[in-house]
Amino acid sequence: MSDPVAQLPTNLGRPATRAFEAAGYRSLADLEGASEQELLALHGVGPRAIKILRERGVALAP
Repeated sequence: MSDPVAQLPTNLGRPATRAFEAAGYRSLADLEGASEQELLALHGVGPRAIKILRERGVALAP
């Protein structure tokens, strides 16, 4: 069985990856439409992670 976290970009960093996993986001598709503010409120997620998601084409709500 593959690790669901592996579907997230590896350059996000472990704190952001763990935060996304804990919140139920296991792939880029899961993050589509999520609020940028909601994601930034997760412990371990910062502006760099948001930038990486946008560079990967994830459409985030403002």
